[in-house]
Amino acid sequence: MSEKPRDIIKRNLFSENQVLRGILGICSSLAVTNTMKNSLVMGLGLSFVTALSSLTLSAMRNAIPHRVRMLVQTLVIAVYVIFVDLLLQAYLPDISKQLGPYVGLIITNCIIMGRAEAYAQKNPPVPSMLDGLFAGLGYTLVLMIISLIREVLGFGSIFGMNVNLIGFETWTIMIMPPAAFFIIGGLIWWLSARAAKKAALTGE
Repeated sequence: MSEKPRDIIKRNLFSENQVLRGILGICSSLAVTNTMKNSLVMGLGLSFVTALSSLTLSAMRNAIPHRVRMLVQTLVIAVYVIFVDLLLQAYLPDISKQLGPYVGLIITNCIIMGRAEAYAQKNPPVPSMLDGLFAGLGYTLVLMIISLIREVLGFGSIFGMNVNLIGFETWTIMIMPPAAFFIIGGLIWWLSARAAKKAALTGE
């Protein structure tokens, strides 16, 4: 029996978040989260690719020979990534330049291939699309949290709008990749400590 949509959503956004639980997509999380605008575009782009590639690969799963499945997966993912890249170049050229090679590197993002292997190969198209979509949105959620902290403290702004009304000194380190590394580490530690505390209380 297929997983219920609400369970797919909850699992991908929270209990099995791809970044904080699966420790996937870390490279782009470090690279593009210095501003919220870049993070939002990157996250939505990955969500689009993950949803449609999971849908496509699930629909094709019985027709793909097992020994070449990863080649087919890479080809399908690449088609959708090229589409996203062309859209960004056409309609959001400034953001496309800021993201640079990281849009193209969506092809190699472990989240997409992971959902294709772990879910789309074993489940019907619509649940697979939902799984891919919300895996991407879970990734986007984490990126937005990280970029909110980094942009406020590093630039004194949110989505490019100045919020530094008291004139505090911005932190240069916050616009550098190490800041994202420490923030992700802090979030993972907080979630692990929370899970351990809950397990201790319930005796699991």
